[in-house]
Amino acid sequence: MRAIFFNTPLAWLQLTRQKGRLLIALAGIAFAVILMFMQLGFQASLFDSATRFHQSLDADLVLISARSKSLGYMRTFSWRRLYQVLGIEGVQSVSPVYVWLGDWRNPKNGNFRAIYIYGFRPGDSVFKFPEVATNLSKLQLKENILFDRASRQEYGAIAKEFEQNQTVTTELAGKKVNVVGLFTLGPSFGADGNVIMSDLNFLRLFSNYRKMGEIDIGLIKLEPHANAQKILKKIKTSLPKDVKVLTHQGFVEFEKNYWQTSTSIGFIFTLGVSMGFIVGTVIVYQILFSDVSNHLSEYATLKAIGFRNIYLEFVVLQEAIILATLGYIPGFALTLGLYDLTKDATALPIQMDTDRAILVLILTILMCIISGFVAVRRLRKAEPAELF
Repeated sequence: MRAIFFNTPLAWLQLTRQKGRLLIALAGIAFAVILMFMQLGFQASLFDSATRFHQSLDADLVLISARSKSLGYMRTFSWRRLYQVLGIEGVQSVSPVYVWLGDWRNPKNGNFRAIYIYGFRPGDSVFKFPEVATNLSKLQLKENILFDRASRQEYGAIAKEFEQNQTVTTELAGKKVNVVGLFTLGPSFGADGNVIMSDLNFLRLFSNYRKMGEIDIGLIKLEPHANAQKILKKIKTSLPKDVKVLTHQGFVEFEKNYWQTSTSIGFIFTLGVSMGFIVGTVIVYQILFSDVSNHLSEYATLKAIGFRNIYLEFVVLQEAIILATLGYIPGFALTLGLYDLTKDATALPIQMDTDRAILVLILTILMCIISGFVAVRRLRKAEPAELF
């Protein structure tokens, strides 16, 4: 083994003998690495952006309609179900939340764009955004709203104008609204911006579609040291089947599961990773097979003087690992730049993390090793007498 990996750098010498072909191989592997990184990054940003609102909620348990599929497809239920929960021991407080998509009018060019609207009762602690707590008194006034500063620019330069102490007034769902504060949430694959307002202002905007007793999400806070799982079971057994109760993390997973299994987007990203893996495997196979074919006479000589097949196979696998490592490095570096470019263009939370970097490295090495195993089949069957 020492002779294979240290004393005889045969694999490295064979790869570098034709530097042009080596560079082409590395470019192909780097392309496959970038493709896998981008697909995994898009998938992660999909889940992160889709669940940022869920993560921002200050609750131990969450009550939703049994017919709800995701944040974009919430179904209303009576708030009587939420207040029934107050009778269960260990429940400290409950809070209703309203969710709707409305048309936002860009105050500069008059264009309309869909935006997520969240309504809540200002007396309740619903969101983890500090800006919400500091603007509670303003939100209680008619027409006042908070705007997401991380929303896309198509809504207008709202955050910039507000921070310059300008009065920002526009239309939302066909009615006048005033921006009295900012918070930070960010766009998702479902919508490009977000607005928070009081429950009364929400019902004024959508009086034709929603009644006060019809809510989308019920937030449940438990007393300190209460057993969340026991209370969750009690709620399930005491309430009718028209609602379902989830833990806070369960509500996050509920949204992730929708995007992963009930839409084509999750499948497309998974398919993209698979295609990148296959493309890289084919490229490395072609390089290694060509290398084996070009050096059959040399391999025959080694066999004739006593080297076994396993030595020659290790040489080819060495080449595969070298290609994987050298191809991964530029692919990783270029992906960092593409992530920044995508983040600036879309405002989606796409960034590199350690787990993804390790996963793609493992996949890259695996695809090269698979290619190596396939490429050495011809070498195993070759006999020295047939080659001379």
